[in-house]
Amino acid sequence: MRNWKLLPAITVATLAAAIVLYVAFYFVFLDFFVDLWWFRSLEFEAYFWLKLLYRFIFSGAVTAFFFAVFLFHFWIASRYLGLNPPDEILMDDSKRRRFQRFADVFMSGSARVYTPISLLLAVVIAVPFYLQWEQALLFFFGSASGIVDPVYGNDVSFYMFSYPIYMLIQKELLTTAVIVFLATGVLYWMEHVFVPNQSKEFPLGAKIHLTVLFAFVVLFVIWGFLLERFALLYSAGNEPVFFGPGFVELRYKLPMIWLEVLFFLAIAISVVFYALSERHRSKTPVIVASLGFLAVWGLQGSHTLPELIEKFIVKPNFTRTEGDSIRHNIDATMAAFDLNNIKTVDFQVNLDATKDIEAWSTKKHFENIPVWDREFLIDSYMQLQGIRPYYGFPTVDEDRYFINGHHQQVNLAAREVNIDKLPKEAQNWENTHLRYTHGYGAVISPAAQDAGIPIVWYLRDLNMTSDVGFSVKYPDIYYGLEKYRYAIVPNNLAVTDISSSAAGDSLDYQGNSGIPIPSLFRKMLFAFYLKDEKIFFSPNISAQSKLLLRRNIDERITALTPFLHLDKDPYLVVNKERFYWIQDAYTLSNYYPVSKPAADDYLDGQHKFNYIRNSVKIVVDAYDGSVDYYISDPKDPIINAYNRAYPGVFKNLREMPDELMQHLRYPRDLYYMQMKIYAKYHQNSPELFYEQAETWQFASVDGQPVLPYFITMDFDRCNDMEEFVMINPMTPVHRDNLSMVGIAGTLDENSCDHSYKPGITIFKFPKAVQVNGPSQVNALIDQNPEIASQFTLWNQQGSEVKKGRMVILTMGNSILYVQPIYMLATKTKMPELARVIVSVGNQVVMDKTLQAAFSRLKDLFIKGAAGSVSGISAAEGK
Repeated sequence: MRNWKLLPAITVATLAAAIVLYVAFYFVFLDFFVDLWWFRSLEFEAYFWLKLLYRFIFSGAVTAFFFAVFLFHFWIASRYLGLNPPDEILMDDSKRRRFQRFADVFMSGSARVYTPISLLLAVVIAVPFYLQWEQALLFFFGSASGIVDPVYGNDVSFYMFSYPIYMLIQKELLTTAVIVFLATGVLYWMEHVFVPNQSKEFPLGAKIHLTVLFAFVVLFVIWGFLLERFALLYSAGNEPVFFGPGFVELRYKLPMIWLEVLFFLAIAISVVFYALSERHRSKTPVIVASLGFLAVWGLQGSHTLPELIEKFIVKPNFTRTEGDSIRHNIDATMAAFDLNNIKTVDFQVNLDATKDIEAWSTKKHFENIPVWDREFLIDSYMQLQGIRPYYGFPTVDEDRYFINGHHQQVNLAAREVNIDKLPKEAQNWENTHLRYTHGYGAVISPAAQDAGIPIVWYLRDLNMTSDVGFSVKYPDIYYGLEKYRYAIVPNNLAVTDISSSAAGDSLDYQGNSGIPIPSLFRKMLFAFYLKDEKIFFSPNISAQSKLLLRRNIDERITALTPFLHLDKDPYLVVNKERFYWIQDAYTLSNYYPVSKPAADDYLDGQHKFNYIRNSVKIVVDAYDGSVDYYISDPKDPIINAYNRAYPGVFKNLREMPDELMQHLRYPRDLYYMQMKIYAKYHQNSPELFYEQAETWQFASVDGQPVLPYFITMDFDRCNDMEEFVMINPMTPVHRDNLSMVGIAGTLDENSCDHSYKPGITIFKFPKAVQVNGPSQVNALIDQNPEIASQFTLWNQQGSEVKKGRMVILTMGNSILYVQPIYMLATKTKMPELARVIVSVGNQVVMDKTLQAAFSRLKDLFIKGAAGSVSGISAAEGK
């Protein structure tokens, strides 16, 4: 009978144990070991253990510290300091034994209560430290940057590394001190009430203990006020004029913080004297200090007095009262966004472009003006080079390669596998994970081409045909930009007629990455981990098979180094061995003092930051998935801190193979963001900044901004060497004429080699000369009657005319505009390059080739054609 009564309890206990074991197995054991094997396959096992060590040692040490604090104070309060029997109780043996019995029961009972409570409180207090353990790494491993903030004179690394942790520590220590003070006070009161034969007065030890705890509360509150001073450096109250502390913050709010400290300290001292003094007790000091604190606190939160100061002191003489603050904001923002090394060139515009056209009309130049936009080209790639239904091109990249005796700009794209493009009935487990496991090869075409002819190819088809020397030993692409599912290779599945391979192609996989599956036990674990029983039962998985996980390169890098923020435009690089992906990565901070925060959604998501560095170049092998990190900005204190915390993860940029080094570029996202900041902050004096008379904006065409684009060109800076740069044109705010053209590149002008030295050059145009902007050139094109009639004719022939991206270049002392014209068939989504429009000054020419267009431009200038006269070749009407 007794066994039947125990059955429900045994059943519940068994179920509970099974649930705990399942959770531990599925969410702890499996994840831990799969991550360990994955890191080991990438040769990052030491880094894996180090990350784990930092995370749990730090959070464990914090938990242990707070547990010890709670337990220590509760323990001494209940065991040593709270009991205060009168002398007559201690002299009477029976009363003393009775008192001791009650005291022992209270002490042992309270210990059983406050020990688990101490542990629970410690865990709750330590949770924020566990969540911010990576910020703690920067605190421990960060070093001085050598740059001081202009207001308090601290190194900026204090704000990026220490200040966030100090705010967290202050908050948690204050919470702990308040809890300990209140809980200890309650414990003393309970001892006083429930243990008999106590004196009426609290014992001296208890008073001293509570006074010390109260002093800690006061200390942490004052520390909070002192940290509040630094929050003024991130004040947005003076926007939109400037960011950071101004006259009101430094001359009104900062003194108020010091007065708050003074009055709060006075309150604390008055309360302590009132509580401990046996004679001459007076509430007056406490009341006076409290009223003073409340008055200051009210003034601190009031808007009336700051508004009066703004109205009668600041605004009547703004640049004088706020001049230093504006200067601080300019200097900090320029430094935080790495804009201090911009080279500015005054560009003298020559209205007669004849000599510039003659000097510039070379084949070398014509072969590098990009007339194919990647937004249009990707459709042609899909139609002409997709070849199989399961292949696709996620994006088209731009790069330069040494072809035909010089560096030539090309477009290229990886041919990646996309299972979703297969018929639904073919999207089965075997095809998805064992057969269609990888893409194959890439396509390359010159960025500059003639109109009216088929696309020229430098690399094409599945047999990797190339007339200019491209060849790749391992053209398989297992890692890329698509949303890849897991794959298991090599395997025993017979693979036929996929890519250019023969049967059994997947057995040729020779990549080093991937998690081995040498046993049935591993197969079972992976079946549980991926929630897919077919892994365990499949006969096609052999002892030589490997599990390939996280094959999307963004997902792969983020899983390895989540503290790096990724550029949205990774790009493909081709060498004779295999394909590589190069990914630009950034370190960010939102705590650079007085720097204006970035306003847009940049990079790989929404991040609030006011400091950025392109500190790392990441190389991912498209064949075996290996990942290498190279520090590209050794001056960045954030990446240096991570480098010290994780030795062996990051390499010096000089260690990058030369065939990859020569393909490094200035990041597109970074340049766009820098130019958006620089458009306002190039006005580097407080007076100019306040006037905002020379603020720029991105040039636009048809209401759409002309975003930075790549071009390979010789800018006469390095012995006729061509540079791969980004171009960014800007116009004055609410105006269409061109103010400047910015060029961002990586060429070292001193060594003139492939050394990586990123920099920006700004070509500023004189204010006295009208330089047409893209919108104005676009208007000249639209107003030309012959071009307009040609567009009308094409639009009536079952096709649609589309204008491509307008390319803007400095050409000697002239500004050159090139715009491709595409025709899109209404039935087939495959654009055709129909014509090229070239413009210099007010002259507009449309032809099939750049060379022909330049010849006509030259004739127009020689003949002295004026104004908006435009020419079209005789063949245009045909």
